[in-house]
This record gives sequence, structure tokens and C-alpha cells, in this order.
Amino acid sequence: MYVAVKGGERAIDNAHAWLAEERRGDTDVAELSVAQIREQMALAVNRVMAEGSLYDPDLAALAIKQSRGDLIEAIFLIRAYRTTLPRFGGSNPIDTDTMQCDRRVSATFKDAPGGQVLGPTFDYTHRLLDFKLAADGEAPKAPSTTAPTEPTPHIMSFLDRENLIQPEKTSDATPDDLTRKPLELPASRALRLQSLARADEGFILGMAYSTQRGYARNHAFVAELRIGAVAVEMDIPELGFAIDIGEITVTECETVNQFQGSKTEPPQFTRGYGLVFGMTERKAISMALVDRALRWKELGEDNLGAPAQDEEFVLYHSDNIQATGFLEHIKLPHYVDFQSELELIRKLRREAQDAMSQEAAQ
Repeated sequence: MYVAVKGGERAIDNAHAWLAEERRGDTDVAELSVAQIREQMALAVNRVMAEGSLYDPDLAALAIKQSRGDLIEAIFLIRAYRTTLPRFGGSNPIDTDTMQCDRRVSATFKDAPGGQVLGPTFDYTHRLLDFKLAADGEAPKAPSTTAPTEPTPHIMSFLDRENLIQPEKTSDATPDDLTRKPLELPASRALRLQSLARADEGFILGMAYSTQRGYARNHAFVAELRIGAVAVEMDIPELGFAIDIGEITVTECETVNQFQGSKTEPPQFTRGYGLVFGMTERKAISMALVDRALRWKELGEDNLGAPAQDEEFVLYHSDNIQATGFLEHIKLPHYVDFQSELELIRKLRREAQDAMSQEAAQ
């Protein structure tokens, strides 16, 4: 027989102590500080902030340290902490036209107004291991640059002027907050974008890749990818106007997609959109591709049965915290469930053996 293990609480306490020891590692090696993780593992910090729905680099770095580098566990910690915070109000929509761009590139217009800024990117590296880093070599100094102070117009605006791209529908209504209200289908585009912004990067990347391989027949160009700092404003009722309450770094991507038109829409380009906390360009591009694939109904396109076009499949399976919880719960005790299935299998086997014996006797 299978029996329940005794002494569970003591075993759990010991597991926690062992986990802390493993997290620390060799005590002869200097311990990582939260500041080191925040400054030198910025891309991991950015992912934790984005998928944890909380912009705080210090807390994200702490979560990465506590989780031993398991980013999904770190995201879980941030989401859990976020639920304990008071909500004082809502900020105004950020204006990315005023972004101070560290990186701004376009795959559609070579001579984009405002210029292209490569910024800090892996795009042109040789993907060779740099053993100087292992030798604790000094970091090279970047050339001094002067950040642009003038607003940088969005490249899509030039297509808008010629009516070559499908116009965006605007509404003064405040969209539902996915962090406070469960997702319901069919979802508005605003809700879909919220869900995609905090979705698992790997899942969204896979969905986006599928659209490029033909599962949605949706060829896209990156009209603009920009990364930089934007001001966050909040209306103060006592003052009667909005004030800056901080500054955040975001990645914004707009894709331009082919569209042959429909019964209700003329031939034109359409767009996909992605906006994510921090420097997270792979996620922002993936988000824009999936956003465009999910817009098939509003654009009057045919549903080709592609996974990225299935709103329920994408939105209900893209959250890594929900997926992790459901996946990992099967490793927890299921003694009673298993016992019942074990007894059922034994009963069915006995009945089958009895039936075979009766047939043999006849």
C-alpha cells in the first residue's frame, strides 16, 4: 500500500533551510548584491518587471536573487508582493512621442525623420564568448553622446498622413484593468494588449514565430522600434492639473503589415503594436506580431485556424504564473486521488481476468 508521509512540517522547514544554503552557494565566493543584479543583469530585471506588472528595478533584482535566477519564480514573487500594495490612483497615458530614445530603428524607412539610433544592441555582435569578462576585465567606455531633446515623431504618422494605413479606433472610455479584473472573452484589444504585455516571453515569441512561418499568413515589417525614458504623469484633483510623478523606461514596437482589403476596408497597411516595461525588444516585437494576428475579425479577414489567431488559446495559455501553478501542482501530494485510480485499475484488471477465465472454461 501507498501511505502518506509523516512529519511534513519538519521536512518543509528543512527544505527551506537547504534552499537558502543552495541559494547562497559557495561562501568563499562573494555574495551578489541587489545593486549588482540591478545594474549588471538589467535585461533579466526588465523581464521580471514586465511580466510581474510592477515597475521597480530594486524589487525585481531582489526577486531574482531570492529565486536563484529562476525568472518565473521571481515574477511570481513580484506579482504576490504587488497584491499587497495600496492603490492611490491611476496615471495618465504615457506619451511616447516625447520619449528620450536610447535606441530607435526602422526596417521600413532608411532616412527616418529624427534619424536612426542603434543604441545598446546585440544585433551586430559576433556572438562569441568574451573571455575578458571571465578575467574581470574593465568594461569599455561608450563614446559620449548627446541625447536628443526634441520630440521624436512616430514613423507610422507619415503613413497616416497619406491614409495608407488603417486608422486606429479611439475611445475616451477607460479600459478594464487586467490586474484587478479577471480576463473575459471576447476581450477588447486594450485587454488583449495588457495580457500580452505581461505574458511569458517564450510563449509569445513562439506564437509570433508561427505567424512568420505561415500560420496566419501575415507578413510584417518593423516600422519602428524605440527604447527610452518617458515621463509618468498623474492628475492631482487638489491642483487641477497633472504633475510628473516619475520616469520609466519602455520598449515600443509598431509593425506594418500587408492587407489586401475586405468588403468593408480598402487595400491598405495595418499595424501591430507592442509596449513593454524596460529594454525588452524581443518581447515587444513578438507582442506586435501576435496583436496583429488576433485582429483578424475586426479587419474582416478569414480565420485560417492558426494558433496565433485563436484568442482563447493565446490569452489563456500565455501567463507563466498560471501555467506554472497548474503544471507544478501535480508534484504535490495526490495520495487519495491516486489510490482511487489504483483501486479502479485493479478492479478492471480482475474483471477482465475473470471474463477471460470464463471464456476459457466454456
